[in-house]
Amino acid sequence: MKAAERRVWFAAPLVLLALAILLGLGTWQVKRLYWKEALLADIEERRNAAPATVAEIEAIAKSGGDIEYRKVSLSGTFDHARERHFFATHQGRTGYYIYTPLTLADGRVLFVNRGFVPFEMKDPAKRSEGQVTGEVTITGLARAPLVAKPSSLLPDNDIAKNIFYWKDLAAMASSADIPPDRLVKLFVDADAAPNPGGWPQGGVTLIDLPNNHLQYAITWYGLAAALVIVAGFAYFRNHKARDE
Repeated sequence: MKAAERRVWFAAPLVLLALAILLGLGTWQVKRLYWKEALLADIEERRNAAPATVAEIEAIAKSGGDIEYRKVSLSGTFDHARERHFFATHQGRTGYYIYTPLTLADGRVLFVNRGFVPFEMKDPAKRSEGQVTGEVTITGLARAPLVAKPSSLLPDNDIAKNIFYWKDLAAMASSADIPPDRLVKLFVDADAAPNPGGWPQGGVTLIDLPNNHLQYAITWYGLAAALVIVAGFAYFRNHKARDE
């Protein structure tokens, strides 16, 4: 067997293996594309559905369903003295999301993300108009609490300064002296309905689910096609050299 033939027989399994991997990665990205498109469509349907009650959201969570971004309506009284401050950026400004306990008719308490205030308005006294009293009705999106710190790169929550870097519901409740048996185990992001004085600014929910799977699939399939072209060119060149 000539050296050229040995190279072909040696390279063929490697080329086939590489081709199988590239095609597999492309197909996986296509499947991810269908999954992501279905997820985005589901989220859009939840956001545009008629508002559910807190009890209905809790029932969905209890049954193992996904409560994220489901529209919800609830009524209660804010306890502004116990608001928690979540470090955030919004429309290019640094500040805080204001998580305020809302006492429901049954005596339980739910944290509502009322929206954003800039850094210099962290002190509630500087936005007293927005500290509404009496019973209010809030429409917004249900959000599931995190079970653990999402990244080691995030700072730890600074309980003493009332600054939270991740949404630790238990820590928020504990620092606000809310007993666990009175706590509703979810958050609600208020919609963009204006607050008196303009602050907090609601409607801050970000739904950032990148959908780049089509580009990735094209990339992998393109590499597979390029591999076939290069391997085919090399094969025919060696075949021609052998016949000469």
